[in-house]
Amino acid sequence: MKRGVVYTETIVHSPPELFAREVPYQLAIIDLEGGGRVTVRIAGERVAIGDTVKWLESRNGIDFFEKTS
Repeated sequence: MKRGVVYTETIVHSPPELFAREVPYQLAIIDLEGGGRVTVRIAGERVAIGDTVKWLESRNGIDFFEKTS
């Protein structure tokens, strides 16, 4: 299972037209365990820098992660 730590995050209020019905939503750049950095969507509870997240699902080629307890 993919896990990582939030490097930075933002809330999107003015998205591309494809995602207009989903605003506001959160994007995060995460440092993956084992190396690498990716941009992902956050599902559920909002995250902050330093929070641990885990992979939830992929929708239309977009990886969604969620905050771990």
